[in-house]
Amino acid sequence: MLEVNNIRVCYNETPAIHDISIKVEKDEIIAVVGSNGGGKTTLLRTISGGLHPVSGKIIFMDRDISNDLPDKIMRMGIVHIPEGRKLFGSMTVLDNLLLGAFTIKNKTIIEERLSWVCKAFPILKERMKQRSGLLSGGEQQMLAIARGLMSLPRLLMLDEPSLGIMPIYVNKILKIVKKLRDEEAMSILIVEQEIKKALKIADRAYVIQNGHIILEGKGEELLNSLLIKESYLGI
Repeated sequence: MLEVNNIRVCYNETPAIHDISIKVEKDEIIAVVGSNGGGKTTLLRTISGGLHPVSGKIIFMDRDISNDLPDKIMRMGIVHIPEGRKLFGSMTVLDNLLLGAFTIKNKTIIEERLSWVCKAFPILKERMKQRSGLLSGGEQQMLAIARGLMSLPRLLMLDEPSLGIMPIYVNKILKIVKKLRDEEAMSILIVEQEIKKALKIADRAYVIQNGHIILEGKGEELLNSLLIKESYLGI
């Protein structure tokens, strides 16, 4: 589904990621983990069109999207939920959700999507008329994910969904991520600081350090690797 082939990305001519290659197959959860500043967010921003690689290619559904703009990439089916949620705090939960469906013209499909979102995130159904800025951090993260799901993505990319929220919400969100793969046949690329929890639900994972991939493999295998235990889990 998605192939990132040997990309190099720079900020003002300063390299941020070097020669990185990853793959996301259909119905897979892929985790990208590593230390802060390693290039994880840059990778997601490049896939979604916020940045463009200096070299290498990004192929989605057999099409080169390396230099496409974010709007075009999103319409192709890649939805990026950025770190920090980026909600419209003065707008209601319902209005934020409807913004996520702005590319869909069929009202019946929008209503079906709203119904599905309410089942997946029951707390949002209770908050539909509430301003999103008044939600808790965990509820806001759920709304950000739900808003992205309104556009019927083929590939959902999540950047640090657990950042700044209570552990109970972290577990709920990761459970929903797994459910999206298992029940909705959705492909998911997740950058996550909760490394142990991310590797437990991931089919495969990549470890990024200083802009390079230093390790890759199945989620459970990496969870048991000496590098992960010593460098990231403190074992």
